[in-house]
Formats: sequence, C-alpha cells, structure tokens
Amino acid sequence: MSYVIGGEEKETDDYGFLLEPDFSDEAVQVIAEAEGIVLTDNHLAIISYFRDKYREEGHTPNFRNFMKDMADILPDVDSKQMYDLFPHDGPAKQAVKIAGLPKPYGKGGY
Repeated sequence: MSYVIGGEEKETDDYGFLLEPDFSDEAVQVIAEAEGIVLTDNHLAIISYFRDKYREEGHTPNFRNFMKDMADILPDVDSKQMYDLFPHDGPAKQAVKIAGLPKPYGKGGY
C-alpha cells in the first residue's frame, strides 16, 4: 500500500502507516480520505498534538498519556467521543496514521 502525496508515492507498512513521517497538510487530507474520515477542528487538534509529540519525543504517546494531555487541550471531549472521531483502531492509532506518522510503539515500547 502507498499514498500519493504531493505527486510523490509514499510507502506504508502493512497497516497503512507511513514508513517516513510526512508533516504536510496534504498528507493529512489524503490519508483521512483513504480512512473515510471527514476532518473537523477536533480531528485537526488531535492530529496536531500527535505531530508535536512525535517531533519532541521521536514517538507518539500511549492512549493513557494521550487522554491526560487531551484533558487540557479538548476538555469537553471524553474517551468515547475520541473513538467516535477515530472509529477504526481508536485515536492512538488512527489519528497517528492520519497525522502522517509511522506506526506507534506497541504496549511494551512506551
């Protein structure tokens, strides 16, 4: 599988995560469309969060740490609403994919 972003074919792993991060807005649009997600401001806030964390730490946080941080960023959005926003694999995976980032670490990798 791959995505065409900016006229370039970007390779993915077997799960559709980019092998190399792409921080462009076009990457978000292309991958969200492929995932069947119509982006809202809440989606974009979460995607921005994951991109910032990846830039700072070299990986994305696990779901528990993500939800702690989201309490400050989107205080009116609970975990059920997060899964409504990212229904396939939840926000800790699907949002990371749409953000144009590589696959998150497994449980033991955090």
